[in-house]
Amino acid sequence: MNKVEGFWNIIPKIKKVAFPIRGKMSVTLEDGRIIIVPLSAFPSIKKVPVRERSKWYLTAGGITWDSCPEIIHIEQILGNFDLFKHEE
Repeated sequence: MNKVEGFWNIIPKIKKVAFPIRGKMSVTLEDGRIIIVPLSAFPSIKKVPVRERSKWYLTAGGITWDSCPEIIHIEQILGNFDLFKHEE
């Protein structure tokens, strides 16, 4: 029996968000992947004060902060909306 390699048929879910490197955001997924993205791709997060960035929380399909007017969805982080879009 051949086991399929990779993350096929895995629905990505955010477990942790951190800012370990200046100008970068690290997103840990429940399946163990860690995605590092530049904050330049997320202007709304850049507006969140540095001292508040650790106070993120999950919403339906994404993450946000009290001082952020937007929800950042996993599709925006992974970059393939059609493949990973959140369906409710």
